[in-house]
Amino acid sequence: MKQLKLISKVISLSPLSRRLLLIATDSLLLPIAVWLSFWLRLSNPFPPVFLAAGFWLMPAVLLIGLPLYAFTGQYKGLTRYVGSAALYNLAGRNGLLVLLLAATGVMFQWPMPPRSSWFLLWLLLTVFTGAVRFALRDALLNLGSSQNNEQLRVAIYGAGEAGAQLAAALRLAGNYRVVIFLDDNPSYWRRTINGIPIRPPQVLSQVHDSIDQVLLAIPSLSRKRRRQIVNQLQQRGTPVLQVPSVDDLTAGRARIDALRPIAIEDLLGRDAVPPDPRLLGPGICDAVVCVTGAGGSIGSELCRQIVDLHPKGLILLEQSEPALYAIEHEMRALLPERAFLQAVLGNASDQLMVQNLFLDQAVDVVFHAAAYKHVPLVEANPLAGLENNVGSTYSVCRAAAMVGISQVVLISTDKAVRPTNVMGASKRLAELVVQAHAQEAEIIAKSHSQPPTRFSMVRFGNVLGSSGSVVPLFRQQIADGGPITITHPEIIRYFMTIPEAAQLVLQAAVLSKGGEVFLLDMGDPVRIKSLAEQMVRLSGLLVRDVRNPQGDIEIVCTGLRLGEKLYEELLIDAQSEPTGHPLVYRARERALQPDELWAQLETLEQSIAAQDVEVALAVLKVLVPEWQRSEGRKTVQ
Repeated sequence: MKQLKLISKVISLSPLSRRLLLIATDSLLLPIAVWLSFWLRLSNPFPPVFLAAGFWLMPAVLLIGLPLYAFTGQYKGLTRYVGSAALYNLAGRNGLLVLLLAATGVMFQWPMPPRSSWFLLWLLLTVFTGAVRFALRDALLNLGSSQNNEQLRVAIYGAGEAGAQLAAALRLAGNYRVVIFLDDNPSYWRRTINGIPIRPPQVLSQVHDSIDQVLLAIPSLSRKRRRQIVNQLQQRGTPVLQVPSVDDLTAGRARIDALRPIAIEDLLGRDAVPPDPRLLGPGICDAVVCVTGAGGSIGSELCRQIVDLHPKGLILLEQSEPALYAIEHEMRALLPERAFLQAVLGNASDQLMVQNLFLDQAVDVVFHAAAYKHVPLVEANPLAGLENNVGSTYSVCRAAAMVGISQVVLISTDKAVRPTNVMGASKRLAELVVQAHAQEAEIIAKSHSQPPTRFSMVRFGNVLGSSGSVVPLFRQQIADGGPITITHPEIIRYFMTIPEAAQLVLQAAVLSKGGEVFLLDMGDPVRIKSLAEQMVRLSGLLVRDVRNPQGDIEIVCTGLRLGEKLYEELLIDAQSEPTGHPLVYRARERALQPDELWAQLETLEQSIAAQDVEVALAVLKVLVPEWQRSEGRKTVQ
């Protein structure tokens, strides 16, 4: 306690007083170093040569050394942050000091010590001055730690470079005390980092009571391995934080000590496959690209990735004013200097508006992401869902064909495969519209000897974090204290991150020849109940159930909603084939003849205009016979 009080008094001194204290300390150490250099070399504390050479060396080391230290910045550094660079600077200063002392002795022809004493003098000066500063640094850090009563005891999982950097940063911050390193590499076991032992992860059960948190410090960890580690740690009820990703660290967007909770998005799905450089850029670079539904989850991410591919222009078509404002504001900051940006507030179902837009802006490529996608809402409002999902697709495709646009890509969904709800059936009908336009484009191109507009579609499952995803819903329900509501304990879904889905869409567009449906590899299916349980544990809470009635969050099954399936598919009746990308597959599925489809669509359009739900759904059933219509639907007329 006396030492802590003494150090506290030192810290409370003014900066000038602390510098004077360091100067006084050096004034004592420099003569001692001179004396020891003789003693260690000659094994005699007061040899005759010391009485001769030391007569001038003792005052000279002060008269030359102290000004040299002052002019070269010895007293400018902050002691709390002294590191290896400071030690190297000390060694250089002391080397210069020894040279100046030797030159002074030669110049005035004073008695000189043995040659080896000069090396000993340099070594002692460096050790003494360095030891004082490092000891004071450690004292300051330890004092800060001892005064922090809320210091957390942590284990760092990962004894590599990131783990060592994290430990150093946490030591300076003073909020954490690193108790142990955990690592899977046996060559690290029983070794230490700054005195902190490295042990295998299995020992965590032995030291569990002395650990408040585990910090995952392996930025390049695969998603699969991260999932395994987190599951192991969660079984012990240990809170887990992680360092930023490699991309964030290398791009300078985050520091190594910017710890954050592990999000469910970090664990779900498959490790992202690096994009094929041959498939990113062609068709987008120097082209005018239009994204419908630009303010939505997929549409906005498509816009972000498109601007990185240097388009000539980007057209944002969105009917929601707040969503359009947000994405336009974001794109203004990201768009290359020579590219132009056009924000259009409008409905993609307005064919005349869409056609004029494509013509006026000389659009080359269209990504049609505008759609209503919430199953229960479209189930209750089928006419609105059909008008938007089918009508907008027809308007975009028809306008593109009339203007002569190079390519149209429809963003579809796995719910279009053997649909059990109006939303899925409407998206399947939208796919039929795209297929019919692809057939017409091919016929017209043959007769006119010109490249046809390439119409294609991309199907994939749930994307993490989108407005229709269960993840934001579960997160809000956990924040509200529960319960978490799921429709069925056995329901499963495929998940993919929004950036990866958008990136694969852009690459699939380059592979398109016209009329295909592209399927994205969604990885392994996820049981929704397991997803909910894991999100509860990631929040540092416990699931309340029969086995644990004292838990925090209950999971309640409400029953399958109208039109909801236990699992989703990606193919109807075709066989998929590989493409040039390992996660993108191509298929050609059953299509309707254009003349047959257009006649039925005209009837559908008339029934929507007349607000006749039964006729509209009857037409939908004819066009999408695999649709399993749910009974007892409550609709808004």
